[in-house]
Amino acid sequence: MPRLISLNARTAAHAQATDRIPVTLTEIRHPELPEPIRLSSDPTVRLSTDPLRYGTRHKGQAYEFVLMGLPWPDDQRGSAPKTTLVFENVVADMAKPLRSILSPPTADLTIVMADTPDVIEARYLKLKGTLGTWDASQISLDASRESFANEPMPSGRMSKARFPGLFR
Repeated sequence: MPRLISLNARTAAHAQATDRIPVTLTEIRHPELPEPIRLSSDPTVRLSTDPLRYGTRHKGQAYEFVLMGLPWPDDQRGSAPKTTLVFENVVADMAKPLRSILSPPTADLTIVMADTPDVIEARYLKLKGTLGTWDASQISLDASRESFANEPMPSGRMSKARFPGLFR
């Protein structure tokens, strides 16, 4: 099924040259983290001067700018959307939250345009982190939605003891 995006985003995508750029907002959540980690792929506005930080404001929340590479999740028939988030490791403590958690985090990806950050172009919710790796130069997090093929079907055997209404 094709994804619907706004006319402004389509015009910017097909233009030969444009100043409208897509911005990926990433929110990583986990019960062991004190608050969600909010990251932006674009330094849209100045968030603070001391320390100097840039990022994107989306619906009242500040998303901090980091150098990130991210292919948008695929929409293929028969498979769950999956992507790999790659963050450049430019700060000494950047991998610390990833090292501190043992179970998979949850990531929400929101795609907006830089000039209209409150208008959502695409959204991928509740992607589960499947693999996290880091080294001196980058941090990678593979994220995917859980496949519906993993759901047990049927969940139980249709026996007389469990479903007596079937055997009347």
